[in-house]
Amino acid sequence: MQRLLTTIVLLVLLLAPVSALAGEGTHSEPSGKSFGHRVLFYIPNRIFDVFDLVRARVRVGPGLAVGARVTKYGDLYAGGYSTLFVGIHGPRTEPSIPWPIGFEARAGIKATSLADVASEGPAYGYGEVGAGFQAAIVGVDVGVDVVEVLDLVLGLFFIDLTGDDF
Repeated sequence: MQRLLTTIVLLVLLLAPVSALAGEGTHSEPSGKSFGHRVLFYIPNRIFDVFDLVRARVRVGPGLAVGARVTKYGDLYAGGYSTLFVGIHGPRTEPSIPWPIGFEARAGIKATSLADVASEGPAYGYGEVGAGFQAAIVGVDVGVDVVEVLDLVLGLFFIDLTGDDF
């Protein structure tokens, strides 16, 4: 009987929001996730954080484009493509599974704040530095995000800097 009671108490502690246990009403933590939820997804979130550090994709499909970026706000791009990509997804900007295959398209011209008539294309990270090109049928997109290094380290202590944890 004592084991059953101990098991029930542990489950309640893991699954209840920390603020509810502290007597602060029914509001959960700022992330909206209970402590139990964050513990349950701790390992998958840290694995995804490791993959968020790097973007390394090969693209196949029609297009002609070139681009470089220094952070999300220093993006230079010209051209267009519509492709299938395979490789490491790169930084996630929201909770999502970083599938190693997918479709992406981008077209237009973007020169930071001087000219911006480019379609969205892939979601680049806040601190991502990288480059890409598309030449006829084959392309490459590579990058490293320094903000994701901090997100990974803080994630070890349950702090989600970029808001991409499940």
